[in-house]
Amino acid sequence: MALQPSLRSLIIAGPIDAPHTLDFFVDYICPYSAKLAKAMETSVKPLIAPNGKYGGKVKVIFRNQVQPWHGSSTFVHEAGLAVARVSPENFWPFSLKLFEVQQEYFDIPASKLTAVQIREKLAKLSATVLTEDQAAKVNDLLLLKSTPNGGTAVTEELKYTSCSPVKYSRQNGIHVSPTVLWDGLVAGDVSSSWGTEEWEKFFEQKVTV
Repeated sequence: MALQPSLRSLIIAGPIDAPHTLDFFVDYICPYSAKLAKAMETSVKPLIAPNGKYGGKVKVIFRNQVQPWHGSSTFVHEAGLAVARVSPENFWPFSLKLFEVQQEYFDIPASKLTAVQIREKLAKLSATVLTEDQAAKVNDLLLLKSTPNGGTAVTEELKYTSCSPVKYSRQNGIHVSPTVLWDGLVAGDVSSSWGTEEWEKFFEQKVTV
């Protein structure tokens, strides 16, 4: 599944023209998604880095998987997309930071905050990886300031990244987060508990060029 040019920052590793594609559908407030994200950073990225064993052969695409039964899921994904627009190179660092503090956005902690307060909190979190000016731009993108039901400045990106994968998920039988696809097909054997050894074995079996 292609990405619109403005969302190329969701390719978090590997060259855009890599022959193989690893899609991972994750929610920022899913504990298992957090484990997989950590593995992507510590195990997968080194293997597919330019000087890695599979350098140039695999790209990894982050797929926003909003889980609407968690009230703050929409807000955290909005924040990720706002950072992607303001500072594309910091999308993945911010995503990792979000996964680190995900418990602050779980159902019970988030229930004590309004939607506006959650968005403000996320904008402040963005300042841990962005400049002060960039964080201010993220805050601006997360404000509700159009029509009474018009959403934020990144609502359209959220529709693209979330609604499209939902359809994509259906046709591929994706029901849980996280889910990994290899070249468009569900890789059901992938586990969020995998380390470098398991990922290296996976690539050894899957990379054919």
